[in-house]
Amino acid sequence: MRRLMGWILALLVAGAAFVYVAQPGESGLPRLTLPAPSGSPANGPASSTPTTPSLDDTALRRLAEGQPISLAALRARDYPGSALTVRRTLAPGVNYTRQVVSYQSEGLRINALLTVPNGRPPAGGWPAIVFNHGYIPPDVYRTTERYVAYQDAFARAGFVTLKSDYRGHGDSEGEARGGYNDPGYTVDVLNAAASLKKDPRVNAGRMGLWGHSMGGQLSLRAMLVDEDLKAASLWAGVVAGYDVLATDWRTDADGPKPTLDPFNRRYLRLLSPNAHLSDLRGRPLQLHHGTADKDVPYSFQVALANDLRAAGQPFTAFRYEGDDHNLSRNLRLALRRSVQFFKENL
Repeated sequence: MRRLMGWILALLVAGAAFVYVAQPGESGLPRLTLPAPSGSPANGPASSTPTTPSLDDTALRRLAEGQPISLAALRARDYPGSALTVRRTLAPGVNYTRQVVSYQSEGLRINALLTVPNGRPPAGGWPAIVFNHGYIPPDVYRTTERYVAYQDAFARAGFVTLKSDYRGHGDSEGEARGGYNDPGYTVDVLNAAASLKKDPRVNAGRMGLWGHSMGGQLSLRAMLVDEDLKAASLWAGVVAGYDVLATDWRTDADGPKPTLDPFNRRYLRLLSPNAHLSDLRGRPLQLHHGTADKDVPYSFQVALANDLRAAGQPFTAFRYEGDDHNLSRNLRLALRRSVQFFKENL
């Protein structure tokens, strides 16, 4: 659920993990103070009389770039990562090892689940996938739970995978502030990628991202920051532009649809990863979404596909008729398609 109140935009998101009942409560996108048009007090209620914005497009872009979640701000940061430290060795998979590991992200210890194929790595190292989960209440999140079938499919196929817990989740340090209005989770994803690059078993030139729901947004943003990430498969992703999410993400079908004036719509658009898709420079995306998704509407995939098409970027989009947020009815098919996508692009 989310409400637009004056110039403050708040969005409450329910994002589900695999075989997990979605629960509302995540801080959503983006809890920001929108710029006030001339004639309206800054941070005050919107005037009922149409006004002309006092900022031109250049100034508006600079204002958006000043937000910590903007691509400009994220690109200005460093992502050194760290060596992966083994915390616990788990029962192995069919042809791969499983370990709970940790890495450093802004001085925080972040836990993650690492899988590594058995045997000698190929020349240059194994291809690797940074695995980004969707919203799970941070206080009930556990490193070894959820997404087991997903990670197993890629591990069996010969990929190193690293599923970051994100800060504030499970035993990871830091505060969980949500994936849309705060840069923390994206920073953790980028440091996870940097940490994988340091692992001698990994080929740093053959790395991609997989993301579900909120993890789709994180993956898209991370790929636009780190050009070493070559491809991404996004499932039921929160991947429409912020301007679309602000008005079209609805959990109360009977309530009035929020509206945005053209000025603030432009501002949110500039803040979105979707406004910068030309920076993918030909790195491909694969999109999966069910038409009966009650948590993240299928229209979000359509919106990203339209944005990618307009930016001239390659993508493949799969529509699963009547399927839910977890693609439960087509799980094997979607996993098979994702595995093949990474085999072709990493």
